[in-house]
Formats: sequence, structure tokens, C-alpha cells
Amino acid sequence: MQKYGFKEGQGLGKHEQGLSTALSVEKTSKRGGKIIIGDASESNPLTEILKNPTKVVLLRNMVGRGEVDEDLEGETKEECEKYGKVVKCVIFEIADVPDDEAVRIFLEFERVESAIKAVVDLNGRYFGGRVVKACFYNLDKFRVLDLGEQV
Repeated sequence: MQKYGFKEGQGLGKHEQGLSTALSVEKTSKRGGKIIIGDASESNPLTEILKNPTKVVLLRNMVGRGEVDEDLEGETKEECEKYGKVVKCVIFEIADVPDDEAVRIFLEFERVESAIKAVVDLNGRYFGGRVVKACFYNLDKFRVLDLGEQV
């Protein structure tokens, strides 16, 4: 990979925003497996995420600090309409946190079932060279725009 410009410890891509560690495979059955990034212990299993579903989905690591443009909110809302009716989409940027936690995209769905579909489909999905982290967010905190809670 070095002949293509890869250097140990740096991310792939023009701005080094991509993967910096090799992908690993975790065996899930006799003939199947899933790709994981880095250490398996740091990945958040979907069963844990799905224990307390709400109508609000939080997407992290879709874009980095300073990468939010005027189209992101509309495009995200439109893309997520395939899971069900999206009532509201809010993008919130936090200072003094790592880049993968800096931009939070909140989606309020009309139904919890739609939010569950979105989390299942979006968690671990690649977007612009980044691995999206999807989870549920407290509806009451979202309604009063308390969006900086540690997840």
C-alpha cells in the first residue's frame, strides 16, 4: 500500500479522513461473518443500541467538523424518508470533542418503528469514507434542544 501513498497511522484519502486501521472479519456463523473496524470490543453491538428505542435517531461521524453545508439537512431528511415519515431534522455541531463526534445529526421520526429501521440500516454504513454511528436519543431532551449530552 505504501506505493499508493499510504503511511502507517494515517487515514486513507486526500485529507487522511478515511480508515487508518485495517478491517477485520468477525465470524458470525459457519459460512458468514461481518466486517469490523479495529478492535471488536470497541464496536457497539446492535442489540445494545436497540434496547431503548425512541422516535429520535442520532447520527454521528457522517461528516466532520466544518464539513456541514446547506444541503446536508435536506439530503439527510430526504434519504431517511425511506424508513418512514421524518418530522424534523436538526444538525448540531459541538466544539472541544473529537472530529468523529463533532457533528450530530438528529432525525425525529413519526413512529418508533421507522426510527428502529433507520438505526439498523444506518449504523455502520459508510458515508463519504466515514463509518456512521447511529443510535437513539432521548425524545424529551431533543424537544427542548438539549443536544450536547454525552452518548
